[in-house]
Amino acid sequence: MTDAPTEREGEGAWAKVRRRKVVQWGLAYAAGAWALLQGLEYITSTFHWPEQFQQLATLALLTGLPIVLIIAWYHGDRGEQRVSGAELTIIVLLLLLAGGFLWHYQRPSEKPAAPGSATGPGTATGPGTAESRPVLTPAVADARPSVAVLPFENRSAKQDDAFFVDGIHDDILTQLSKVSALKVISRTSVERFRTTELGLQQIAKQLGVSNILEGGVQRAGERVRITVQLIDTATDAHLWAESYDRELTATNIFAIQSEVAGAIAVALRATLTAGESASVNAVPTQSLEAWEAYQRGKQRMARRTSASLAESVEHFQKAIAADPTFALSYVGLADALLIQVFYEYTPRTASLARAEKVIEKALELDPNLAGAHTSLGKLFEYLDDNERAEVEYRRAIELNPNYATAYHWYALLLANEGRLREALRAAEKAEALDPLSAIINNAVAVTLDRQGRFEEALAGYRKALHNDPGMSVVYVNVAALHSYAFGRLDLAAPFLEKAAELDPSDANAPARVGWLYLDLGDDKRAEQWFARALKHGASGVVANDAAAFWHLYRGEQDKALTFARRSYEIEPRRSSGLALLRDADLASGNWQAARTRYAKAFPELLAVTPPRIDGQNYYVAVDLAVVLQQSGELDRANQLLDSSEAFIRTIPRMGQGGYWMTDVQIFALRGQKREALKALREAEKAGWRSSWRYVSDFDPALTSIRSEAEFTAVFADIERDMRRQCTDLAARPRGAPLDLVPAD
Repeated sequence: MTDAPTEREGEGAWAKVRRRKVVQWGLAYAAGAWALLQGLEYITSTFHWPEQFQQLATLALLTGLPIVLIIAWYHGDRGEQRVSGAELTIIVLLLLLAGGFLWHYQRPSEKPAAPGSATGPGTATGPGTAESRPVLTPAVADARPSVAVLPFENRSAKQDDAFFVDGIHDDILTQLSKVSALKVISRTSVERFRTTELGLQQIAKQLGVSNILEGGVQRAGERVRITVQLIDTATDAHLWAESYDRELTATNIFAIQSEVAGAIAVALRATLTAGESASVNAVPTQSLEAWEAYQRGKQRMARRTSASLAESVEHFQKAIAADPTFALSYVGLADALLIQVFYEYTPRTASLARAEKVIEKALELDPNLAGAHTSLGKLFEYLDDNERAEVEYRRAIELNPNYATAYHWYALLLANEGRLREALRAAEKAEALDPLSAIINNAVAVTLDRQGRFEEALAGYRKALHNDPGMSVVYVNVAALHSYAFGRLDLAAPFLEKAAELDPSDANAPARVGWLYLDLGDDKRAEQWFARALKHGASGVVANDAAAFWHLYRGEQDKALTFARRSYEIEPRRSSGLALLRDADLASGNWQAARTRYAKAFPELLAVTPPRIDGQNYYVAVDLAVVLQQSGELDRANQLLDSSEAFIRTIPRMGQGGYWMTDVQIFALRGQKREALKALREAEKAGWRSSWRYVSDFDPALTSIRSEAEFTAVFADIERDMRRQCTDLAARPRGAPLDLVPAD
């Protein structure tokens, strides 16, 4: 056997390092690690993997460097020594231990929410409440150079030119957002600083950026002058400034915007891809009239009221008429139509068909338009094709990583599917890009609400109302939190009434107020609100559902079924009237009619095995199980009950996304009376009150326990609580401040 080589006599330390090629191994390792990280960065960006992949890889490679140097020193004597199996095992274990140690200490601090941490009587204690949210800075970590474009100053003689100036500002911001190497804050957030006494550093801190672009626009006759300057907020240094004095044409406006975007990218050392360069330099329309109408449409759409959305549709139509090749105007029109559907301001079927044609035209004109893919994703979502919707949202984000609306709508899709962790990440990404947008603040809060994190949700709603006190949908969601999370209908009512005041043409808010008064037992006030709701929205699902239950409680069965049928015809998958139609069919022995109706509205519950259960159909599956038990399809009924039970164990009992008392129905349908009554009492104590009158007197799922003494006692306690809350609400002074935190 040949002995291992020995040290050379008199050899110095540096000579040993050179002979064992330690430096060469270190440089080779560093070069390979750098190349690997660059490739991983591209893959992470392309497939939208979490940033933790990149962080963990960096830490692992940094940990590996000293180990490689040690190996080179120990085994680098001209390759003559060999690593034994035991030594190799030790090296691998050291790598794993070091990597695990560093990973453990580099993670964000996460402290699980303890049961009972939320205030109020309805604090969730179910499985969904353990998810915790890291403490966030104003923006999610993003290493890209960041910039906010503050609203431009109107230096024109005419105040009417303000919308024109806002359009210039919005377009420059949009052009910058196409540069994926930059983080660009959306318009709704920078709008807060139109008139402010805050310094640039304070503004930058609130927006989470390092650079701010300021500017002014002067329109005089047939000429326009635009002045802009880019400022490093950390040093107040002017990185770049320019003035543009051009003839007022659409072509010149877009040329200026492209030049500004390119100059800022250069100043911030951000490289544009070939596709981004082409997009930034494109001229969307040659028509100044079309461009102005488009800008007016966007500004009106942002208000999210029935009147403003109707006006936005008119402006987008004018833009299309002025230039039928202006792709962005089709996207604007599609979004306005889709938002109207969401708020039930227009008939669903006709509006979706119209939106589909508009989106097709936009993509025909520009297949790589991120906004068009986002609109298409929302259309697919409304058509219950969530797989294709997700593909389109991801495609939009790939095309424009700064498009906050794509993240926002994607988050809503994920939340509806019960993918709450993913939904929160997407919503927080949207909020990082548009931190002061009330509608996006609202989306983050709704996602937290669905996770059972009610204190954080309240803080999110408070933030949204601070950013826009006039956004009615936020008041609706605060009311839902008070009602569904804490069982405080008396606190919820003023918020719903405020929403109805802010958007007087909306039928949904008064319908919800009326439904709330039904649960409180004040049928007279409920009738007043239902009359208002039906006046403004006889074609809306919420108004017809509410009217159906009101007539049911009055003993007017025929009228109740009339409204229930109308609700089902408008939108089968959102109709609470579906349950009333089922009840009537079962009472007459016509279970086949009920089964057919469910099969049409929710084919995934009957057409596939096992049934596909998510956050939008688990409770419907239980309702359908009642029908299948009567039809003798016991195996399928049990599949639905088992799948629904498995799903509800992943969400909290209370809140907008809570299962409330679905477990009671499941136990009762299985004949597990003791478990059903125990769960019913738990739901009552947690604050469940929604539609309790229907559950108490009509729900066929609870037939097996309705005659039990505990059943009667639970609903007697609920009725007493509703009388007390109704009295407290009546005693509330008019104009009293709204309570964002529930009373003890």
